[in-house]
Amino acid sequence: MARTNPLQFIQQVRSEVGKVAWPTRREVMLTTVMVFAMAAVTAVFFALVDLAIKGGLRGLLSFFG
Repeated sequence: MARTNPLQFIQQVRSEVGKVAWPTRREVMLTTVMVFAMAAVTAVFFALVDLAIKGGLRGLLSFFG
């Protein structure tokens, strides 16, 4: 693998960073809101599943105990 000197490396990095398509502020905010919303939906779903499993196990154990 060929080695480049530090100056060439920095020039290549700056060139590549210039090619990046940066998101707009609106896109970042919308994505952030969607992540929080999906995290909340997931938390509620798993809380309901947990309650259902707990209820089922309590019923099952009270039936046999």
